[in-house]
Amino acid sequence: MTITASDISTTTDLNQKARPVLKWAGGKTQLIPQLNRVTPIGFGKYIEPFIGGGAYFFHLDPEQAIIGDTNAELISLYKVLATDADKVAEALAAMPISADEFYKIRSQDWEQLCSVEAAARTIYLNRLCFNGLYRVNRRGQFNVPYGNYMNPKMPDYQTLAASGKALSRASIVKGDYIAVLHEHAAPGDFVFLDPPYIPISHYSDFKRYTVEPFHEDDHHKLAAEVHRLSCLGCHVVLTNSNHPLVHELYKDFEIQVVETRRNINSKGSLRRGEDVIVVAVANP
Repeated sequence: MTITASDISTTTDLNQKARPVLKWAGGKTQLIPQLNRVTPIGFGKYIEPFIGGGAYFFHLDPEQAIIGDTNAELISLYKVLATDADKVAEALAAMPISADEFYKIRSQDWEQLCSVEAAARTIYLNRLCFNGLYRVNRRGQFNVPYGNYMNPKMPDYQTLAASGKALSRASIVKGDYIAVLHEHAAPGDFVFLDPPYIPISHYSDFKRYTVEPFHEDDHHKLAAEVHRLSCLGCHVVLTNSNHPLVHELYKDFEIQVVETRRNINSKGSLRRGEDVIVVAVANP
């Protein structure tokens, strides 16, 4: 099966809303209604230092934003989309879809490709891999198997163009979340934090999203940063698993428990879960 450039419309719909270009295990699309209810009406900058698939960033499409991540490949993708979404669309359209082609492309070193080809590769692998999971080995190599979908779909030109437009208004930085927040957060900003979740079962382990793991002590450091941001005068919203440690770390703030679906699990009976949304209102 092959997608050609002629299959992609090059007519930009000015009314097309930005939306994620990647499938993302643990993405926040399903939580958007709940997140809307705890988002401040007015704020300075929008800051999201664990950007991942960026579902809430694209939904809000803020005028001023700082988005960041430690995932170099992801940051490279967003920077390229911000400037060359049309070229990424053309490169993506020329990539054949098959298991053999998937593994051939997966074996490439994205850092040895030109930026547009690397961005198209990231989207291609994400859309065709099992459940949209982003997982790397200890050497930082993407290692998720082929998803074998009956009717795989790639984001079209309009989606890439609209999302690229949203990204073009943001400052996109690679870095540790604490460094990003200490450099950019200011009173009146809205900070959305979607860190790797505290595992509540074998199936909820998202720690291999980057080479560097996110351990329990990292969650303690994150909670301390949320307290700092609140005292600074930021409005902070954080998501995590419904784990006792989360309730203990954020007991000073509002905590909402929300039922969610875990599409990452191959067992249907284990696809229901609970997230928490922590709301730390500015308290200077």
